[in-house]
Amino acid sequence: MSQFHGKRRAALAAAVVAAAAVVTPVPASAQPGTASDALEEYNQLTREAEELNQNHLKAQEDLKAKRGELDKANADLAEATRLGDQARADEERFRGQVDLLTEASFEGARFNQLSALLVSDSQQDFLDRMSALGVLAADNDEALGRLSAAVDSAEQARAGAQDAQQRTARAAEEAAELADDISARKSAMDKQVADARAQYNALSAPQKAVLADKGDTSAVAVPSGVAGKALDFALAQRGKPYVFGSNGPDSWDCSSLTQAAYRHAGVSIPRTTYTQATVGRAVTRAQVQAGDLIIYYSGQSHVAMAVDGVRAVHASTEGVPVKIADIDSIGPISVIRRVVG
Repeated sequence: MSQFHGKRRAALAAAVVAAAAVVTPVPASAQPGTASDALEEYNQLTREAEELNQNHLKAQEDLKAKRGELDKANADLAEATRLGDQARADEERFRGQVDLLTEASFEGARFNQLSALLVSDSQQDFLDRMSALGVLAADNDEALGRLSAAVDSAEQARAGAQDAQQRTARAAEEAAELADDISARKSAMDKQVADARAQYNALSAPQKAVLADKGDTSAVAVPSGVAGKALDFALAQRGKPYVFGSNGPDSWDCSSLTQAAYRHAGVSIPRTTYTQATVGRAVTRAQVQAGDLIIYYSGQSHVAMAVDGVRAVHASTEGVPVKIADIDSIGPISVIRRVVG
């Protein structure tokens, strides 16, 4: 790995950690002035931890994609090497055939029509010699054609191998950088989560009870079709805890819940809020219907699933179970996406 890219990765890791420090306005150890201040600080810390969690997940997705590119580049390199070996073998084989035919021609095996006529003992002998000359010429032309094609194939294989080698090197380098990025993001997220948990532990028992309230757990009618099936799954998770980075089935984070819900309905959507914010098609707030994904905050770091035009179900944050809430109370809406229909 070059010294430049090593410094680049180190700088990237430092930038991630520095960014995490910037987004935390008040250390977890600071004592809020009032009970409401303590709860607000907890909410702020968890929002920031959730954003770092989504960033970490996104980096993991990027690494997975880059490793896929690396695998493809390695496969292309192996195939290009195999084709190159085959093409070079063909080149040598056909070159040898051309050399033999050329040698035979120089030794007198190839005659013109007059020579064949002069040395022929009979008309049939002349025809036989002429036929042999035709076959020899055709063989030579065919061998020359195959040699030319083999040379071209060898050149193409060499160029393909060089390209594959370059792509492999780039993909390996970028994968290594992403791995470092993930490590830095994980460290920043862990610190933020620890701060949020410390703040949660400092809350009063009544405050914790308010956060732990499961909300409306009554039966909810869902529409038919894919969106209804996804919503039915999400509603069935009410009361389960939120855990940063969890993928279920006993606990969730916001985007793992919506991903699992649509997977249950037979539709694959991405893992992170950032990529979920691009699925399907955009709809307006007035058009919201059951199953729509509602992405919150300018950084698009939280997602909920619409129950109807007023309510949504979501995995909120640690200390708060999966529950139904008013759509507009969750946070500022960034975008609303309809996955199907």
